[in-house]
Amino acid sequence: MKRLIERSRSVGEVLRWVTQNPGKVSASHYPIALHKLGQLLQQQQGQPAVNGESRGPGQMLEQPEFQTLCQAIISGCSKFDNFSIVNCLYAAAALGLPGESPLVRVLEDESRSRLGRFNQKDVSMVFSSEANNKALEAIFSSQLFYENRQERFIRSMAEWLPRKAENLTPYTMALIAKYVARHRLREPRLLDTIANFLLKRGEQLDSKVIQKLVFPFSRMNYRPSNHSELFPKLEAILEQKAGSSPLATVNILMSMFQLSHFPQTVLHQVFSPAFITNVMSSPYALIVRRYLSLLDAAVELEFRDYSGPRLDPRYRVLMFEHALTADEANRKYSYKGLVAEALRQLVGEECYRQDEVLPPGYCTDFLLWINRSGTVLPLSRVPAASKAPPAHATAASAAVALRSSLPPLCPCRVVLSVNDKWHYCQNSDILVGSRAMRDRHLRLLGYCLVQVSRGAGPSLSSPSGRNHPWPGSE
Repeated sequence: MKRLIERSRSVGEVLRWVTQNPGKVSASHYPIALHKLGQLLQQQQGQPAVNGESRGPGQMLEQPEFQTLCQAIISGCSKFDNFSIVNCLYAAAALGLPGESPLVRVLEDESRSRLGRFNQKDVSMVFSSEANNKALEAIFSSQLFYENRQERFIRSMAEWLPRKAENLTPYTMALIAKYVARHRLREPRLLDTIANFLLKRGEQLDSKVIQKLVFPFSRMNYRPSNHSELFPKLEAILEQKAGSSPLATVNILMSMFQLSHFPQTVLHQVFSPAFITNVMSSPYALIVRRYLSLLDAAVELEFRDYSGPRLDPRYRVLMFEHALTADEANRKYSYKGLVAEALRQLVGEECYRQDEVLPPGYCTDFLLWINRSGTVLPLSRVPAASKAPPAHATAASAAVALRSSLPPLCPCRVVLSVNDKWHYCQNSDILVGSRAMRDRHLRLLGYCLVQVSRGAGPSLSSPSGRNHPWPGSE
């Protein structure tokens, strides 16, 4: 049966072999049939119909024989081996079957129930030599692959992607970048491949696509191996395209800032009156103002040599006004509540603030004040000069005030930072880029950071970055 299917010269012939001989068809024959159908459809594209034979996937999907084939797979897939399940799903993706089709839904459900039992051979099929853009787009658009992280799948992808990247479309590569960022995969082979793709094709890409390809680098706090070439290339592209999509431009800038790269010429553009006027009349004005405000504060804190235009104080706002949505959604999985209960018992509720937002808009888990003798002070005894500026203070002015006006004998301001697993890259102790920049800025603002991670005791990091024990604990 395998030879008969593989030698078939038309869609109708494949369907007849499979549907008219059900007793001779085994589980392994179904993915072969689906793959063959995909090959024949690709060969027939653009050719005229012969003897009424359908020439496109749309017509084939409507044929009764194809529906019979799909129903046979649906009915029997629970008895298929793992390799046949994955192979059928891959072939269905290559055919372009929609995600809501009964066949794809059943295959995804069956695959999801077996994820823990898949072996290297099963998942590596996704990255076979026959993989094409349509199949990969369908796979990475699939909730099954997008929502679930499988180490073997990732290893296969890391081996396959560097060899095949040149043949991928920007849209496919953007989907892969989205998957990498979603699962916080700090895998150098994947990230460097995306960076090389961006270096070679960046000038041809829309800035909205570029932002998707750049995002994994900042998300994983990872400078690609070609950053000395890539970053100047991105700067040159942004100089030309900054105004075409302001939101994409500031997203790319934010990614570069999180990696401590500050493109001076692009900053001149985004802080210019023309760019600001363009932004203020757009539907995404508020989010761009938030990003520009944080970028402006970052310039104040980290790019002291910059002498170009800055954001007009009228447009400065806090980046965030409350806890991040992701942190709120994950609160039930966090051990932040345990830390809060411990603080209540150790120092009392009057000695700390929870979820305090500090300019330029960073939400902190816990904020405490400790005097030189190591005593945690009640809020009523904290001098006004050492308290954080009010939330309505503009970001850059608050940054200047906090760095310059603290008397030398003021209590130490301690940020107790509860780092949950989603604050780190996968299987790593490296913080994601946004969290790392937040910590960097808080230190520059004069706060001492106590990093609390599950399974590890707290360590106190001074503004200089050195770790110290808790004051008064020695």
